[in-house]
Amino acid sequence: MTHFSLNDLDQIIADRVSADSKTSYTKSLLDAGIHKTTKKFGEESVEAIIAVMQKDRAAIINESADVLYHLLVMLKSAHVSLKDVMAELQKRTAQSGIEEKNSRHG
Repeated sequence: MTHFSLNDLDQIIADRVSADSKTSYTKSLLDAGIHKTTKKFGEESVEAIIAVMQKDRAAIINESADVLYHLLVMLKSAHVSLKDVMAELQKRTAQSGIEEKNSRHG
């Protein structure tokens, strides 16, 4: 069992902001801008969906890791913190999913 967390990944991405884009894939994505980070997130999301539909466990794990990584890079490029997203999730889990969903449409 690993102790690696989304917070750990988020910190690695934050550390890459000051890296050289020639040696850091993360930095090269961030330098390319929000259009590139959103495109990559979309591509990885579709690949994860395909892996699930194909019931390919190894691919699901790999593509899910890509989705999480690219989500955090996209959030960084949009200047949205993981902390804010987690706070929203915590707020939402204080009530049932149906109640929460209905409150967004009210």
